[in-house]
Amino acid sequence: MLKIYNTLTRKKELFQPRVEGKVGLYVCGMTVYDYCHIGHARVMVAFDTVARYFRYLGYELTYVRNITDIDDKIIQRAIENGEDYDKLTERFIEAMHEDERALSVLPPDIEPRATQSIDAIIAMIKTLVDKDLAYVGTNGDVFYAVTQFKDYGRLSGKNLDDLQAGERVDVDMAKRNPMDFVLWKMAKANEPAWKSPWGLGRPGWHIECSAMSTCCLGNHFDIHGGGMDLQFPHHENEIAQSEGATGEKFVNFWMHNGFVRVDDEKMSKSLGNFFTVREVLRQYQPEIIRFFILSSHYRSPLNYSDEQLNDAGAALTRLYTALRGVKTSAEAQVDETYKTRFEQAMNDDFNTPVALAVLFDLARDLNKAKTHEPDKVDALASSLKYLSGLLGILQTDSEIFLKGSGGDVVDDEKIDQQITARITAKKAKDWTLADKIRNDLKEQGVILEDSPDGTTSWRRE
Repeated sequence: MLKIYNTLTRKKELFQPRVEGKVGLYVCGMTVYDYCHIGHARVMVAFDTVARYFRYLGYELTYVRNITDIDDKIIQRAIENGEDYDKLTERFIEAMHEDERALSVLPPDIEPRATQSIDAIIAMIKTLVDKDLAYVGTNGDVFYAVTQFKDYGRLSGKNLDDLQAGERVDVDMAKRNPMDFVLWKMAKANEPAWKSPWGLGRPGWHIECSAMSTCCLGNHFDIHGGGMDLQFPHHENEIAQSEGATGEKFVNFWMHNGFVRVDDEKMSKSLGNFFTVREVLRQYQPEIIRFFILSSHYRSPLNYSDEQLNDAGAALTRLYTALRGVKTSAEAQVDETYKTRFEQAMNDDFNTPVALAVLFDLARDLNKAKTHEPDKVDALASSLKYLSGLLGILQTDSEIFLKGSGGDVVDDEKIDQQITARITAKKAKDWTLADKIRNDLKEQGVILEDSPDGTTSWRRE
């Protein structure tokens, strides 16, 4: 019985699909004018995990995640670079897909782009104008009239009167109301533009998502997700536009993931305190980043630091070490006790930290079984591999993970040469040299694992 925290009602609710056996999920994707940072990675990983679990439960899922490939920031960056805006966006879309693949994020089923959805955007704006929910301002832009939508503010819990009172006096005089927002912007000189009933221009950000989501999933669908910072005004405006245009309820469940924080400040490009996925991948294996994101509940703040990533790496190493040297079988029966506990965690609003705790209990029992109950090893190992796969982790060969690294390190051949030299030193009873080799390797981040038979394996810290 899956329960999801619904931002709209501010409580966990039993998930009931609109259509039996099917789920429509729309997530606000990236604005592609730069490389993805860890905050973007959190959106990718969080909703990838949600999508994986819906499919595990047997639902026919349609997962839509859009791309914003036209807006002020994109135009400004293209001007700064002296390149066409579409060349810029193509470059960063491909970079985003590379980051996605690195983090084992499966591609969405549909990935609409704003620039490929102009006709649908214009049609929705025209409907809003025809219904007197939108108007042409004195500067030629088309605005949504928020006072015409009686439920404005219900998602964010904000009151329209309070919002209006809080606005500064020097507001945009082209609007009738300071809270009105732009649906269509008139073109400026040398900017990308499309033909419309209101002249050459381009869409506002909010209307893009309303048009793309309803085109892909219908006027009314199950779940809309995104970062917590989008709750107001972006998602609030989406509700007003979509329900105003269609006359139908827009979305049943609203899901918002928490911020990534650095030094108690939200990580963002505007604050300049962000770390790109690419920068972090130079220091850490991709799976460590994914594990780090999953280690906090998706609605909780995620505190970024080297210490947290190192902890994630150590934790993941424990799980992989449990699988080391053990063959797993896809046909093996998954342990029902652990499967039930795992499902209970995930059914409670996708509680990945508790699900990970179940995996660690399973790894502990697997390690015990290696010594005391060898007949249970294969089943426990297969269960660990299978349940981990539902979170998109532990799918690499354990030897590859334990010997891999995201940074500049000594290569495998040199490590093997030093291990051979250490074995020779021990045979010659040169314990000083043997210890020196071990310590030198440790300083290079390589841990030797000895047994009574000698050095049986090694791993990177």
